[in-house]
Amino acid sequence: MDRAATAATIARLIEPFNKKGIAIGKATTFAGDLEWDSLTVMDFVAAIEDEFDIIITMNQQAEIETYGQLVDAVTRLQAG
Repeated sequence: MDRAATAATIARLIEPFNKKGIAIGKATTFAGDLEWDSLTVMDFVAAIEDEFDIIITMNQQAEIETYGQLVDAVTRLQAG
């Protein structure tokens, strides 16, 4: 899956978690803009891992703060 398709899939997966209807952009932050708590983040990460059949480690999660960073990370993980 290319980066654009990955980005579109992640945007779709964000929707059920986007309670405030925030417009999602490359710099959208999960904690600040979307105001996700740790449980929401865990649920969302599980959805990402299931959708893309990847594992995102705790260290990787700690480095991902924005939608753009997540798209980049998932794209790299899919490449193997």
